[in-house]
Amino acid sequence: MNEDENTFFEKERERLTAEITSGFEELLSSSNTLNRKLEEVLGMTREYETIAALWQTFHELMRGQKEEGAAVQEQSQGLPGTGGHVLS
Repeated sequence: MNEDENTFFEKERERLTAEITSGFEELLSSSNTLNRKLEEVLGMTREYETIAALWQTFHELMRGQKEEGAAVQEQSQGLPGTGGHVLS
């Protein structure tokens, strides 16, 4: 009976060891996948920063032209052909 207990114990130990090993391999695989995804996200973030800076420059340029256009429109209000001419 002692041999049966040792055999059962050894089989159970091997089964649990294999299960733990499998769990660690799955954990390692998942960690590697997570690291790759994080690297992709960080790379995309850098690309978006470049695009965002470009759009911000465009927005500031357009806002500056709009403000200049408003100042010019205020100065030239009432002149025919400017759209601000009002017939009395």
